[in-house]
Amino acid sequence: MHTTYLVVALVTVVANAGDALAGFARAPFVLANSAEVGVPPGWVPWLATLKLAGAAGVLLGLLGMEALGFAAAVGLVLFFAGALLTHMRARVYYNLAFPGAYFAFALATAALMVVH
Repeated sequence: MHTTYLVVALVTVVANAGDALAGFARAPFVLANSAEVGVPPGWVPWLATLKLAGAAGVLLGLLGMEALGFAAAVGLVLFFAGALLTHMRARVYYNLAFPGAYFAFALATAALMVVH
């Protein structure tokens, strides 16, 4: 169980940190996706900050700050639940798998933190 928890949490950290860095860099795919679902470009750095904070919190959870790690994982779950709702509200279904995967990894991380 410990190995599963470690792998899932690390995937969550790396994926969210990478996505946050793409947001800070204003990568074309991030801006295009944001525009398609109705998120203003000015929000992109703020959303990237939330993802990076979540990734950092989960990493700190792995390093012994369990309560902070759990709170960060739950924050990411809520963040990506909002992203999924935003995609559905905008009726942009073709790339729903991306926020869905981030949501699933964050949820699995939070659940494994409880079990761990």
